[in-house]
Amino acid sequence: MSDTDLFKDIRPYRDEEVAGAIQRLIRDEEFISAIAHYRFAALSNVGGPIIKALIRLYLSWRWRKLNTVREIQQEVASYMSNMISKTTQGVTYSGLDKLDPNKGYLFISNHRDIAMDPAFVNWGLHTNGFNTVRIAIGDNLLRKPCAAELMRLNKSFIVKRAMKGPREMMKAFSQLSAYLRHSLDENQSIWIAQKEGRAKDGCDKTDPAILKMFYMEGKRQKIPFADYIKTLNLVPVSISYEYDPGDQAKARELYATSTSQGAYEKREFEDVESIVQGIVGQKGRVHVAFGEPLQAEFDNADQLASAIDQQIYANYHLFPTNLLAAGQTLDGHEEEAKVFAQHIAAVPSELKDIVLAMYAKPVENSLHANERV
Repeated sequence: MSDTDLFKDIRPYRDEEVAGAIQRLIRDEEFISAIAHYRFAALSNVGGPIIKALIRLYLSWRWRKLNTVREIQQEVASYMSNMISKTTQGVTYSGLDKLDPNKGYLFISNHRDIAMDPAFVNWGLHTNGFNTVRIAIGDNLLRKPCAAELMRLNKSFIVKRAMKGPREMMKAFSQLSAYLRHSLDENQSIWIAQKEGRAKDGCDKTDPAILKMFYMEGKRQKIPFADYIKTLNLVPVSISYEYDPGDQAKARELYATSTSQGAYEKREFEDVESIVQGIVGQKGRVHVAFGEPLQAEFDNADQLASAIDQQIYANYHLFPTNLLAAGQTLDGHEEEAKVFAQHIAAVPSELKDIVLAMYAKPVENSLHANERV
């Protein structure tokens, strides 16, 4: 069986599949309706069919020459550049000088934003002469066919989470582990979050279960854990946002689970709303710190998770928003303190403490990490 057949249901699209996926998107009613709703909300109720027809015509023209994954990513890069100029006060990077552009790395990062975390990692790699990453994305975000088309066109591969039984889950994770190995053997880098779901409370912590999944292919090949992990070129990545566009939404969810409500049930399209908010919301400054490849001897997943956390905490760029939330007084940052105070004042009173704790937590983690160094 060929590699294509082994991974066809989860891997990103290849060049020869691009044109077909674009045509399916243009014909997809929900995709076109979503564009009409978000871009032409005032007009879509009045002239819906005409607006949709014009969107289809425009996309057919705009995408007529896109035939390869690289061309798709160049198109994404133009949107990314525009988004950065409109919603950030600059994006900075560190650590890339310690990495080899000709190698494939398994980037494991903290997770604050569904779409923007891998997008900012990709932007740093793209603008510094590295190949872009293949992005791990949960199937919970791909319930709509158009979402799956868009993601797989942009080098995303699918992490199957909706498995019903242990045997199915084991099979899915074995396939995923083999795909990670296959990608790295092709010198293709991977981006994957350190745990399932975003860190809504500001505490970035690696789930050892993900690291055990990494090792499944090594275990199948009867390679010791420590030896196999060294071959993965694991690089911890710390992504820091001065302002989190989703801070109130995250706080609302935490508040619901901590009060008499006891549980939080997502609305049907809440993940899509979070993605849109992350893209269009103001982020202030953003910093992405690439750590050093982990090449020490790790006997088990817990040891490895601790080492990943150590780098993510130590490399996390602390903005004045973090330090102010942690109760520090910053001389010479009066304007930033004023802006942050205004930001917190706009938060509903029952969520204020949760939002402040969210921004303060990386300061506590950084202090602990740097004490251990």
